[in-house]
Amino acid sequence: MTVEDLSNGERMVALYASDMPSNYRGHRGDSAQVTAWVLQGVMRLGLDELYRSAAYAHGYRLLWLANCATPEQDAAHTRRFPSAKRLDRAEGLAALLTCRSKMTPEARKRGVRVLIEGACHCAGTGWVPFDMGDGTEAHQACPGHNPEGRLYAGVSA
Repeated sequence: MTVEDLSNGERMVALYASDMPSNYRGHRGDSAQVTAWVLQGVMRLGLDELYRSAAYAHGYRLLWLANCATPEQDAAHTRRFPSAKRLDRAEGLAALLTCRSKMTPEARKRGVRVLIEGACHCAGTGWVPFDMGDGTEAHQACPGHNPEGRLYAGVSA
């Protein structure tokens, strides 16, 4: 296993699980230490949990960005990553590492995998109903269950 075999999200989760200090600030020449922390996190979590946690983090990020995360999803994300500061630091370091290293095609494919924890506004259908303000119901693509906005009832999202 090498860092190149991991998506950016997997690198982030591995750093979060490692001995990386929460207040660590990257310095030029520290890439070997950051890589060691990534590999340490992989060993602690195992690949299955690493892949799953990264997919949950990605799914939550999509929902959060669209302002569609439910309180249940917020709570699940907080249980999985209790320190927002540490997660932010791990995400930044993972991004720097990604800028400096390659990523396998398999890792890139896993990097867009989405898993959702908890009940969703779309109830798993991929479409979130909302009121247009005049009593008319419309639907928007759920970023967690339908991130590509696939067709619904013959209408493009």
